[in-house]
Amino acid sequence: MTGTLFAPDKRVLCRAEDIAEGASKSFPPGPGAFYGLFAVRQDGAFRVYVNSCPHIGVPLNWTGDNFLTTDRAHIICATHGAEFLVATGRCISGPCIGDHLEPIIAEIHNGFLLVAHDAGLAD
Repeated sequence: MTGTLFAPDKRVLCRAEDIAEGASKSFPPGPGAFYGLFAVRQDGAFRVYVNSCPHIGVPLNWTGDNFLTTDRAHIICATHGAEFLVATGRCISGPCIGDHLEPIIAEIHNGFLLVAHDAGLAD
C-alpha cells in the first residue's frame, strides 16, 4: 500500500479501523529489521512500539495480536510478565522495571496507520 497514496519514506501498517479501541495488533519486521512492531489503540490514540522486551529482547507476544493484560490496561510481556504503560511504554512491574519499550512515531493519514519506512531498525 505504498506508492502514489503515501510518501516513499512511509510504511503503511494497516487501516486505523483494523485496530479496535482497547486492542492491539502485531506487524512483521520492515525491510532490514529484525524485530516487528505492534500498535495499541487506547483512549482513541494509537501507540506503536518495537516488539522487543527491554529485559532480554524477546518478542512481547507469543502468538498473534496478544500484547495486553486481560483488563487491557497495560502491555504485557508473555515471557516475563513485565507490564508496561500503554501511553509511554515504561515498565511498571517485572524484571525490567523502569526501562521503556522503544516507541515509534506513527500518524494517521487518509485512514491508514503510518510509520517511517525505517521504523524499528537498530541505530
